[in-house]
Amino acid sequence: MSKIIVHNQQRGKISKYIYGQFSEHLGRCIYEGLWVGEKSNIPNVKGIRSDVVQALREINVPVLRWPGGCFADEYHWRDGIGSKDNRKKIVNTNWGGVVENNHFGTHEFFELCRQLGAEAYINGNVGSGTVQEMSEWVEYMTFDGISPMADLRTKNGHPDPWRVKFFGVGNESWGCGGNMRPEYYADLYRRYQTFVRNYDGNNPIYKIASGPNIDDYNWMDVLMKNAAPYMDGISLHHYALASEWEDKRPALGFPEKEWFSLINSAKKMEELISKHSSIMNKYDPDKRVGLIVDEWGTWLATEPGTNPGFLYQQNTIRDAMVAAITLHIFQNHTDRVQMANIAQMVNVLQAMILTDGEAMIKTPTYYVFKMFKDHQDAISVDADKELSEMTSASVSEKNGEYLVSLCNYSLNAADDLQISFNESIISVTGEILKGEVMDQHNDFDQPDAVSPQVLENIQSLEHNISVVIPSMSVVTLHVKTTK
Repeated sequence: MSKIIVHNQQRGKISKYIYGQFSEHLGRCIYEGLWVGEKSNIPNVKGIRSDVVQALREINVPVLRWPGGCFADEYHWRDGIGSKDNRKKIVNTNWGGVVENNHFGTHEFFELCRQLGAEAYINGNVGSGTVQEMSEWVEYMTFDGISPMADLRTKNGHPDPWRVKFFGVGNESWGCGGNMRPEYYADLYRRYQTFVRNYDGNNPIYKIASGPNIDDYNWMDVLMKNAAPYMDGISLHHYALASEWEDKRPALGFPEKEWFSLINSAKKMEELISKHSSIMNKYDPDKRVGLIVDEWGTWLATEPGTNPGFLYQQNTIRDAMVAAITLHIFQNHTDRVQMANIAQMVNVLQAMILTDGEAMIKTPTYYVFKMFKDHQDAISVDADKELSEMTSASVSEKNGEYLVSLCNYSLNAADDLQISFNESIISVTGEILKGEVMDQHNDFDQPDAVSPQVLENIQSLEHNISVVIPSMSVVTLHVKTTK
């Protein structure tokens, strides 16, 4: 049995940006997943497929990271502007060696953000780009006035500047972004960020440094020591693996031990955030610099018969467990974690959406994001938690209503939960996402095999709620009290 005692004490605001998304030029994420072109038979608005946009709008995507990932440090933004007939074709050397026509570029990205109602997170090219190239891209996107880049933007059909909320100065500079040493990148970051100009004083760009790979604590220490005053955030990447000693393991048909090994790998996020935060506290005790977990999720084997460089994997109830547990971890660290971007939004790794031609399905992970969306910009509420070993939980309050989110990742044992509030309960409603088998998933033959249902048998009396959380399930409770 688990118990949660909810107090009135507030712990801090849960940044809506924790629920951010990531779209890289990788596999079928951009092309076919998001972009089909204006002449496609698939319904679209300005080339962006409408069914995917509609589905994503339902989960309130707060921010979208683009164009990478490893792709960002080989992306030259001028290749993706102007007439599509004249855009340079490039080879995506990182992901599958395919040729791209650059039809999805800066203008198309901002149109996607407009349709989604999302803020823009641009990742700049440090690995193979110049300071001038990055500086001119920022001017092209954000300068409101007469200048060479603003004039070029106007010539290409968009006289008004866009708003760039977040800007990453390089990506994985310790690896695919240049194989740099932290001391070298710290100096390079200081140089490049200087020329990421804040042309709009009312909406300054939030500058993000390329942070450590998983548990590279030395990288974090060197960057914070040498460059913290010049950054607003620093990134962290961690993918959950079913096995650290073998090739990527299957997303379907896996043994029972890999249910737990993947979840345990995801739970390492708690340790990583705590240890990296302690280093950040040495150089930034006021916690001005945000920890930006802009790549996270499950990394499993690609589906048989697909291009291994496209990273297309199925998405099961096990992925839903990982999503719920990880989001709870982020919400327990509202003082440091200011943004997170699951990898990736469509057709790649732990995706929200899978497409096949005109068909589209929503994954179990998508439904977790939809069930949790009221946590966005809510206040994290202090609660005493006595949880079963395989139960994870988070409590927030917004607009006078509590949201209690729960995950029971046991394979066979339900959890009897009791929740107590200081105030009298007026009403409670619940929703559940549950799997019957470990690898239950949605596919194009059964698109609704895993989808939220109304949670029945919620017992409520005065200050207390009793509810059973089944095994392999994610549950949300919306609770109104006399507060």
